[in-house]
Amino acid sequence: MCARIASPCVGLCSTTLGDPVCRGCQRTDDEIVGWMALSAAQRDSRMAELDALRERVAGRFLYVADEACLEAQLQRYRIRFRPEQPPLSRAVELLRVGRDRIRELQRYGLVPQQSVAGLSAAELHARLSEQLLEEASERRRPSQTPIPHRCLPDPEYRA
Repeated sequence: MCARIASPCVGLCSTTLGDPVCRGCQRTDDEIVGWMALSAAQRDSRMAELDALRERVAGRFLYVADEACLEAQLQRYRIRFRPEQPPLSRAVELLRVGRDRIRELQRYGLVPQQSVAGLSAAELHARLSEQLLEEASERRRPSQTPIPHRCLPDPEYRA
């Protein structure tokens, strides 16, 4: 039996539309292609980096006042999250899925920062997503260690 491969994928891959960084999971196109070639430890490390990015960016816009309430709402609406995923990273998923239905963030255990207190959940999500994409794009530098790709034999090559 094969173990399930952990992935930050949220099923909204914008790299298929030509984006160099996915708007859903904030991975680069190279990371997405090479994900299966990474060891479990490398994937865990990368997921922790993505969680830290989401925490850092989301923390500019909101904070978690009630972690248990947030988790209960995620479960209620069947929004996937990992047990080790930090609350603010989970909040990003909640806003992504519920941005058009959420009226009062406090009912979800979240409180907007003063600078965005008057925004709707959809507006808050739009700003947060824009910042996530911008910061995730800054990671995409040529000096970055390349992710190994699986080498397959070229059927046209003749030795």
